[in-house]
Amino acid sequence: MPVDTCWVITDGKPGMENQCLGLAEALGVEPVVKRVALRSPWRQLSPYFRSFLRQAMAPGSDLIRPPWPDLVISSGRQSIPPALAAKRSSRNRTFVVQIQDPVIGPEHFDMVVVPQHDRARGENVFRAFGSMHQVTPARLAEAAARHRDRLSHLPEPRIAVLIGGDNSVYRLTPALMRDLAAKLAGLVEHNGAGLMITPSRRTGAANEEILRETLAGLPAEIWDGTGENPYFAYLGLADAIIATCDSVNMVSEAASTGKPLHIVHLEGGSTKFTAFHDSMTAAGITRPFTGALESWTYQPPDDTARAAAEIRRRLAARSA
Repeated sequence: MPVDTCWVITDGKPGMENQCLGLAEALGVEPVVKRVALRSPWRQLSPYFRSFLRQAMAPGSDLIRPPWPDLVISSGRQSIPPALAAKRSSRNRTFVVQIQDPVIGPEHFDMVVVPQHDRARGENVFRAFGSMHQVTPARLAEAAARHRDRLSHLPEPRIAVLIGGDNSVYRLTPALMRDLAAKLAGLVEHNGAGLMITPSRRTGAANEEILRETLAGLPAEIWDGTGENPYFAYLGLADAIIATCDSVNMVSEAASTGKPLHIVHLEGGSTKFTAFHDSMTAAGITRPFTGALESWTYQPPDDTARAAAEIRRRLAARSA
């Protein structure tokens, strides 16, 4: 079955949308992005109430109407009713791939893509180490080439530092930030390292201030959130990576580079996060960040390409 048209359906959260876009890119298709939101009570009832009604859509949602696409890649509970509506209304012609555990049975979809720490299981469930993403060698090389001269003042080894922050299960406390900042300063002192640091919105202004004060005068660039995001350039130029533990997406993206990946553990956690980090450590991909810079090699996960290959296989089987 050829794929000429594709929709990506999410609620617009970057973490979900970027996974869908990465998978679409690996398939070689350029999707139409549909951002949706459901009104109450449909929002609370999804995905258990799967009937798609136009009045369920909140103002500002993109239209879900024919012509139906060949492929839908969706993520998030609010995406499920419109994704399944496309499948049902197209008389099952639209192939629906749901990213992350949909909570309801995977048999409702053509394929479900989940990290291996998620509980979804089934014949059509594809299990990955982590999350889908848009990190590719070509993208990193292009970004690194554009930023190489600008960052040439930073000494080697260059360390990319990816800092998240508070979420539903983790907390980045000021005490943890002071400890991390001190350890990063130690890498400069003892290893002669240059630091390329990207905080997130979840890091918080107070924690960022601790970071900037501790590293003032040292060879470190801390992205201020303005202009082009240098995230891909940092990954491309890094000799090693340090990442906080609070984002499966961030750790998965960093792991795809094959570079030594040190994990900073925050306060809190959950069974799912623990299972994810345990699997990454057991596979030799990550090590805890203790303040020392280590060097090791591993086979980087290529989950996005593997998931795309499985989708192609299932589409071909459908056409046979």
